[in-house]
Amino acid sequence: MKVVIFAGGKGTRISEESHLKPKPMIEVGGKPILWHIMKMYESFGHTEFIICLGYKGYVIKEYFMNYFIHNADVTVDLASNEIEVHRSKAENFKVTLVETGLETMTAGRLKRVQEYVGDEEFMLTYGDGVSDVDMKEQYAFHKAHGKICTMTIVQPGSRFGTIELGEGGLVKNFAEKPKEDGTWINGGFFIIKPEVFKYLHDDADDIMWERQPLEDLTKDGQLVAYKHHNFWKCMDTLRDNLDLNSMWNDKPIWKNW
Repeated sequence: MKVVIFAGGKGTRISEESHLKPKPMIEVGGKPILWHIMKMYESFGHTEFIICLGYKGYVIKEYFMNYFIHNADVTVDLASNEIEVHRSKAENFKVTLVETGLETMTAGRLKRVQEYVGDEEFMLTYGDGVSDVDMKEQYAFHKAHGKICTMTIVQPGSRFGTIELGEGGLVKNFAEKPKEDGTWINGGFFIIKPEVFKYLHDDADDIMWERQPLEDLTKDGQLVAYKHHNFWKCMDTLRDNLDLNSMWNDKPIWKNW
């Protein structure tokens, strides 16, 4: 199954890094987070990717066009301009890189890759989030309900802990806000039938995927939520990037390859 990845946003909330490169190319453990996402899908047998480019898309193109060299031991003879490749680690990826516009919203980006998706089911995600979601189980769930779109939902922990107070305002305990507080959000891992493209109208370039298309799918009873109770992390800020790098050095929960 093909995997579509939104990778065209400007990443303004992590501008410390994104002024030099698109957010999906910001590194975790020495590799772009985009690579981590693709490895997650590869571990479940999904190796064909369609990447929606926009802001600084040439950086992503350069990375994949020169992936072989980037991951090889080479000898360069400057006098003769000859290159000898000694050893290279390639990936089992087939990557289609699509220029979907600098200012295009996510619904428009998806509409612009329709010809590459074709008339078959596909997966969709964002280029800035990792998870240990069981994609085999998720797909079985999708097939069972038969609707157009499955959206993984998660309960992220709050950035702010809770404080337990005693008599007279005495602080008794600090605790993280529990995840199971009833609030679910879009976790960004979708499985979608090709019928979804009828929900992407001519003005899709100006519309977020998360608004009119998902709202219309909801009205038609065609959007089903798949609850993921375990690890999920979106890299919105520099702090998130530091957290992910710390996890990678300790215990990268999303690493299933």
